[in-house]
Amino acid sequence: MQGKFFLIFIFSVMLIFQSFTKTDEVHPYHVGSVEINYNAKSKSFEITGRFFLDDLENGLGKKYGSSFHFNDEKYKTRINEALEKYCAEYFKLKADGRFLKINYVGYEEDSESVNVFLESETVTSPKKLEAAVSFLYNLFDDQINIVHMIVNGDRKSEKLTYPNRYLYRQF
Repeated sequence: MQGKFFLIFIFSVMLIFQSFTKTDEVHPYHVGSVEINYNAKSKSFEITGRFFLDDLENGLGKKYGSSFHFNDEKYKTRINEALEKYCAEYFKLKADGRFLKINYVGYEEDSESVNVFLESETVTSPKKLEAAVSFLYNLFDDQINIVHMIVNGDRKSEKLTYPNRYLYRQF
């Protein structure tokens, strides 16, 4: 019986403390991740960027001067068009010294984050890979992008902090 009262007391205290915090408070850090994975079967790079949903909405809004809402179906077409342009500007990839054409594939969202999917043109397995990654640098001067490059199972990772956007790796 005492355990039941203790749990009720703890739950009540938690509710009281939560009532003093803002529900729309933004997260205190700005971080995204980008995985650049070479698929030997398709001979192309599959790129996945993962970002906080509100940050990406705000980044697109600042860039294109209008509002975007990921969890609202009526914005889907506008979001796809904006993301295609945004990714073309804020992500570049070179394999063995040659720029690769990057195609926007689409996106998936959940309640807090968005996955953006890109794919490169076909290319033979590269010896060196260069990337310019500046997602959300137009919004935050403390943005961090964690970049993972994977070629034939060899994974190399790097933290890019604004304004650093260039990454070069040998495989």
